[in-house]
Amino acid sequence: MTLDQIKTFLWVARLGGFRRAAEQLNLTQPAISTRIATLESELRVQLFERSPRGLTLTRHGALLLGYAEQLLFVQEEIHRRVANAAEMDGLFRIGASETIAQSWLPAFLKAFSDAYPRINVELTVDISRDLRDALLGRRLDLAFLMGPVSEFSVENVTLPDFPLHWYKPADLGAVDLTEIPVISFSSQTRPHRELATALSRKVGPNARIFASASLSASLEMIAHGVAVGPFPRALAQRLLDEGRITEFFPDIDVSPLVFTASYLGEPYSFLTESSAALAQGVAQAWDAKSGS
Repeated sequence: MTLDQIKTFLWVARLGGFRRAAEQLNLTQPAISTRIATLESELRVQLFERSPRGLTLTRHGALLLGYAEQLLFVQEEIHRRVANAAEMDGLFRIGASETIAQSWLPAFLKAFSDAYPRINVELTVDISRDLRDALLGRRLDLAFLMGPVSEFSVENVTLPDFPLHWYKPADLGAVDLTEIPVISFSSQTRPHRELATALSRKVGPNARIFASASLSASLEMIAHGVAVGPFPRALAQRLLDEGRITEFFPDIDVSPLVFTASYLGEPYSFLTESSAALAQGVAQAWDAKSGS
């Protein structure tokens, strides 16, 4: 019986199948099946009941699950208290919203690579809703998203927020929101919903909203005179410096973007916990320097 077999058993039990455990552990499904079969052979018991509806733990499997969780917790404690972090290896899956990707994410990845030079990173940039689903589906280890994620299983580390400022084309004079559209975040996000409500109250039925999942494309559309809209200054700074857009205030307040570094608390992972803390430190340093 090996630690790899116990770890594999734990993920199969938690995720309810060999395929999802294979994705989690970055192994093939036959490799997962072989480990479980070998473990059952060595223990001389059946750990899972197999049926068309999926896998369920047997009585022996449920008993082993408790010991497996304790064993993996001890392993993570050894990593946290004893092991040399620079010698850790494996794959770490990170998800980030575009706002984070265009601000302090490169600095975080540099710090992460320096701290864990043998860890491979798989990066996903997406809207917060999809990052949340990927995190809860255990397809991500750590997500930088608009949070917090309310599920009890998720740990949320607070990150600096991003105030939103209104931008218009540099050559546009007075802004009439009944004439020019407002461009916003994806329609599947909280900022878009809040903006739509505020515009309907302030402007009425003549207000038009364009939605885009690409913030950089949205700012380019503002620069080209297609629309106006509220965005983080960190994303708009280049176009401001080039003199293509300028700030204005249409007397419509919009809430800052609130972000968290979110991860699943079980099973405990020293790497994930320490990476979330590292991200918080990097983000705070970037925020203090940029004054966004």
